[in-house]
Amino acid sequence: MRLPCVRTVFAVFKQVFEIFFVFFVFFVDKTLSFADVQLAFAFYDPAVGWKSSIIAARFFIRNIMSLACGVDFGTSNSTVGWHRAGSPALLALEQDKTTLPSVVFFNAEDEEVSYGRAALATYLAGYEGRLMRSMKSLLGTSLMEGQTEVHGRALPFRHLLAQFIGELKSRAEAAAGQSFSRAVLGRPVHFIDDNRKADRLAQDTLEQIARAAGFAEIEFQYEPIAAAFDYESRINREELVLIADIGGGTSDFSLVRLSPERSKQLDRHADILANGGVHLGGTDFDKYLSLSQVMPLLGLGGRLASQTDIPSSYYFNLATWHTINLAYTQKVWRELQDVYRDIGDGATRLRFERLLNLVEQRDGHWLAIKSEEAKILLSDQDSIALPLERLRSRSDALSCTLTLDQAGLQQAIAQLTATIAQTVAQVLQDAQIQPGQVDTVFFTGGASGVRGLRRQIAAVVPQAKQVEGDLFGSIGSGLALDAARRFA
Repeated sequence: MRLPCVRTVFAVFKQVFEIFFVFFVFFVDKTLSFADVQLAFAFYDPAVGWKSSIIAARFFIRNIMSLACGVDFGTSNSTVGWHRAGSPALLALEQDKTTLPSVVFFNAEDEEVSYGRAALATYLAGYEGRLMRSMKSLLGTSLMEGQTEVHGRALPFRHLLAQFIGELKSRAEAAAGQSFSRAVLGRPVHFIDDNRKADRLAQDTLEQIARAAGFAEIEFQYEPIAAAFDYESRINREELVLIADIGGGTSDFSLVRLSPERSKQLDRHADILANGGVHLGGTDFDKYLSLSQVMPLLGLGGRLASQTDIPSSYYFNLATWHTINLAYTQKVWRELQDVYRDIGDGATRLRFERLLNLVEQRDGHWLAIKSEEAKILLSDQDSIALPLERLRSRSDALSCTLTLDQAGLQQAIAQLTATIAQTVAQVLQDAQIQPGQVDTVFFTGGASGVRGLRRQIAAVVPQAKQVEGDLFGSIGSGLALDAARRFA
């Protein structure tokens, strides 16, 4: 009759011991995170005690899975990678998609916030609100300390970025079924060109924002180096590789020696021969394609009755993702009305009416999306017919269809691609490497699919083979590998 009583006492004692165990491990052993403690419970065996249980848990963490993640916060798209042996690195962030477009929409009608594809869909459906995209471009600039108006309240851009990165973190944790307190964040080689102070400020700001979003331990890795780690996991011999990461806001390059043997080394500094980058990317291609081919339909290049040009600042703001909302202020609306009254030519007035209608309907982001769509389509096609159904004037209700071709795209971005090609040549020069010594060019980043750009880069290293990685996932996968190594 005493046996059940003994078992009850033992069960109570075991519970008390486990509570003591949690307090001891979590508050006394400062090298452990709460996630370590949770996993140690899963491995807890009274026969060996808590110390051996933690050793077993840590062995599992270091050799089977990592409790740290890699975060690729991109200008256009973002990913989160988590290294697990035998499993894909990238986590699903939006339904079954491993990418989350870096977009936030604040719905003024329902007072709700949506992210990614859902945000774009809600905006394009015509709901009133504020759409924010290309938020990464704010880092290192004076705009970072500014704010925007959301639901009648001022929202600092810092809080906006923290909100998006926090959403990335929570979605990744939901997909992984566990929390992440440690992360390796990707960063471009240069946030800001030729300004080390601003570049350092950009990284420090991103670190502060990531901590505010819930990451306790943070490291940084150049995005092209992360892509190199991803490519290295798939090769079987040594190669000298030029990593070409053409993202939404920057074009970054690394010249790296990669091999299965070198991948086992924790310190890879000797394998990185040179890094380089320029603050130009896919959103700049969109911008200059828009200014060259689309904005003339709204009056860009037209003249006033005084024979002076229509101010171009309105068009530049509408063609640049993070300044589109500047076109919607009352001050700008009054200026546009004044400009309209000063236009004498009938054809120019008709085109400018399209601009007035676009601003009045707050369709600037829609037009930017159409320019991006044109760039993507022209990556695979020689010519396209781009429907612009929302471009209407007051006197002509007919919508526009714009015919675009490959030559028009290349002409619009020729100066940008030439600058990017010069950056590649400078990387080779810095590494003291001849073009013929490069074995492979590994392309990643969504904007690396632009044909003219690939041709210009290939012309710098004509003998190198071209390999296309996961355009949107290579960096996130490489950051996951780096996180597993750094936080082992």
